[in-house]
Amino acid sequence: PWTDDEGHIRTNRGWRVQFNSAIGPYKGGIRFHPSVNQSILKFLGFEQTFKNSLTGLPMGGGKGGTNFNPKGKSDLEVMRFCQSFMTELQRHIGEDTDVPAGDIGVGAREIGYMFGQYKRINNKFVGVLTGKGLEFGGSKMRTEATGYGAVFFANNMLQHVKDSLEGKTVLISGSGNVATHAAEKILSLGGKPITLSDSGGFIHCEQGFSQEQIDWIKELKDVKRGRISEAAIEFQNVSFTENAKPWRVSANIAIPSATQNEISGSDANTMIKNGINLVAEAANMPCDQEAVDSFVEAGVKFGPAKAVNAGGVGVSGLEMSQNSARIAWDSDHLANLLETMMKDIHNSCVEFGESEGGINYLQGANIAGFVKVADAMLAYGHV
Repeated sequence: PWTDDEGHIRTNRGWRVQFNSAIGPYKGGIRFHPSVNQSILKFLGFEQTFKNSLTGLPMGGGKGGTNFNPKGKSDLEVMRFCQSFMTELQRHIGEDTDVPAGDIGVGAREIGYMFGQYKRINNKFVGVLTGKGLEFGGSKMRTEATGYGAVFFANNMLQHVKDSLEGKTVLISGSGNVATHAAEKILSLGGKPITLSDSGGFIHCEQGFSQEQIDWIKELKDVKRGRISEAAIEFQNVSFTENAKPWRVSANIAIPSATQNEISGSDANTMIKNGINLVAEAANMPCDQEAVDSFVEAGVKFGPAKAVNAGGVGVSGLEMSQNSARIAWDSDHLANLLETMMKDIHNSCVEFGESEGGINYLQGANIAGFVKVADAMLAYGHV
């Protein structure tokens, strides 16, 4: 229960799914979105278990969330809800038990409110949440990690076939941290990010977004909490298409970075016809099963979410390490650790996904993630 600005008491439902702790404390995001239910969180917790295993860090799998919608709420309403949510959640989590992070609808503001309430109730300053502000135990590079990591993985896929991102056009969906930082890293590696989106539609820049435009969009979304359509008003070379996804635009690569099931089988077939030959899932399972099947059957290089977006939780794991040791690493050191981690994950996928037809990254990621968890459970005598 929480109180809105008019003094009305409202009630939302929340969940925490603790899926598997064979290789470390439960670890996974908290999602604030009206679509959240127990079924979605169970499945995301299942996937998170193998994603965390792939990072090589000692983290189990979990996921949490609530059907509270932060859109349209004041800062005080969000604060009151976060404090109420943490009052219930705090009894189930701990730095060696379960360490949640942010996810859809949960950014630095929400993490700060929840951490403050945990500290208030428990009188402890410990790394019980990741994605914290730098002032109170957060890690540098965490904001960039998922987007940068996804691009590192996509680049490793290309390098494996003696190719690179240089000159490639890239479709990106979403306009939050993952999408904007993916665009930024693509640009720095010589590629052209040409689309971004939100729930109102997508923007398209044929010659590729500049760093100045990406920075402007970051401020629009993070600070002003505006709509992506405003970019088409601000920049002459940017167009906006209302109530549509970017998958109709011709390009070489797609990095879906918004939400689950945003690419359907029909979208996938359109993308294949328009020249997409590599898909890297930066969001959590953005391609539905029909889309995945279409990409694999067409020979499109397909990087599954549990491998591609593992950089985010990987740097969260490094934040846990820094909290435990009461230290703070610099950005360059963390960037090197992230790049090495994504290369190791790619190599694990290649090792377990090699077949006569080439590398099946989906199979490789699933097997590589599973083997480590299964071996640990067998070692414990869990039969």
